[in-house]
Amino acid sequence: MNNITFSKSSFFVGVDTHLKNWRVTIRNSALELKTFSMNPSPQELYNYLTKHYPDGNYFIVYEAGFCGFWPQRKFTELGLNSIVVNPADVPSSGKEKTVKTDPNDSRRLARELENGSLKAIYIPDVYHEQLRSLMRLRFRLVQNQTRIKNRIKMLLYNYGIIIPKEHITNSRWSGYFIHWLKSVRLNSTAGQFTLENLLLQLDQTREHLKQVLKQLREEAKSENIASVISSLTSIILLLLLDWFLLFTLPVKLITQEGYLFVTTGFFVHLLLRLPGLLLKQIRLLLLDIKS
Repeated sequence: MNNITFSKSSFFVGVDTHLKNWRVTIRNSALELKTFSMNPSPQELYNYLTKHYPDGNYFIVYEAGFCGFWPQRKFTELGLNSIVVNPADVPSSGKEKTVKTDPNDSRRLARELENGSLKAIYIPDVYHEQLRSLMRLRFRLVQNQTRIKNRIKMLLYNYGIIIPKEHITNSRWSGYFIHWLKSVRLNSTAGQFTLENLLLQLDQTREHLKQVLKQLREEAKSENIASVISSLTSIILLLLLDWFLLFTLPVKLITQEGYLFVTTGFFVHLLLRLPGLLLKQIRLLLLDIKS
């Protein structure tokens, strides 16, 4: 008996990714073959496809989300054609927008992949993806530091303790001001403990920020990007360009002797098209240049 082969057939696989399971739909020749649930494992999906549809041409798609890009990299290692798409770019009918279920999502992905209407987003390499994580860590630490400062100021305000004028309008707390805060004494042990604990949290957060900032500068030295401001601006510019590539926007760069140069007009063009969160990160980063 001859072995069945699908060497001339293309199979389009839509994967709706979740933490505990994946919902998978397989299509061929404009027909849905199967929709099923499986463990979140690229290897298991590969084994399933090669077992039930041997020698076929497999095309896989899933939406960018919490799972990142590791499934796509694993699919590539296994020799499978796979792409990641922006969820907002996947065409949907009115009914599909109203009735959102995991099977419907995987069917929609497989259908649009077969129709050729999906556009893959840029997949950064592992290093740059982890560099983003380092930047996010710094951003969250800055947010947490701001919250702690606000709590300290409100605690003092509630008990009628006046903050010196020179520190009211300055968002950057000097060592002198923190020394003054540590000298403040409240009337009860509970109040004093609260203040001291908040100051301890502030010290710890500031120390964590120093470590992250030091690591960012080390990472900037390893990147071949020129900067006239500081190594930090090199990092943020690198990630901004990475963000542009993520959405496949045309970018024209001028390179010379291995360095990257960007004109002022291009940088303004970048800023005008960035989402609010990235703009906030740029502002926080530039503030630290003075530190």
